[in-house]
Amino acid sequence: MTAVPKHTVMALMLVRKYLLADSFIPYTSILVGILACKVAYDLTQSISSFHIKTYGGLTKIQRVEWNNRGISTIHAIFVSALSLYFVFWSDLFSDQHLAGLVVFRSSPLSTFGLGVSVGYFLSDLGMILWLYPSLGGIEYVIHHSFSGIAVAYTMFTGESQLYTYMLLISELTTPEINLRWYLDTAGMKKSNAYLINGVVIFFAWLIARILLFGYMFYHVYLHYEQVVKMHTFGYVLVFGVPSILAILNLMWFRKITKGLVRTLAKRQ
Repeated sequence: MTAVPKHTVMALMLVRKYLLADSFIPYTSILVGILACKVAYDLTQSISSFHIKTYGGLTKIQRVEWNNRGISTIHAIFVSALSLYFVFWSDLFSDQHLAGLVVFRSSPLSTFGLGVSVGYFLSDLGMILWLYPSLGGIEYVIHHSFSGIAVAYTMFTGESQLYTYMLLISELTTPEINLRWYLDTAGMKKSNAYLINGVVIFFAWLIARILLFGYMFYHVYLHYEQVVKMHTFGYVLVFGVPSILAILNLMWFRKITKGLVRTLAKRQ
């Protein structure tokens, strides 16, 4: 067997001792999230330049948004898959798991996943503000600000990580929303793919951003005796952030419903 170089062993030891140590995981994961956004942006740009004919004819700001939506799509797939795992399959937040109150449970993996999302929210919010309002209006600023604060708090404190992951399941709708923008930008607004996408968005939004929020509030109600034991700021976040996001989701759902009805009416 080939001996591992001494400098490689030392590098691995430093990574385990510092970057992957429990106390450093939040900072490491945020950095990973930011770097992943950069990689996703460049990867989307490279692939689109060579394989998407429409991409070359876009304006500069359209290309920026095209690449930016590649970032949000990759993040959405990552965080929604992780969220579904923790909420529905992992024993970490199960009521049958008796190791402490559910609102105070966390693990290195759950903390790392939240840190990656914080890195994404910071990167995306930075781009939105830098190019405001080209990449989104005030509702996007509010959404990213409250989401980033809430995720960062639960990542650093370990409080209410279950409810944070419940809310992050709503990212399941992001790839469909981005695909709709891609189809529109590519001039495929009258295609069957655009119509099917609209129907998928309607049901995905209804489940992930309306019904699931109701389930989260019901879960909080059932475990309220645990929620009141959280720090005041965490307690306010558990009720405040989901409420604000729920209002925004209802506003957007109203627009989605109107858009779908108009599209279906034109097809008849």
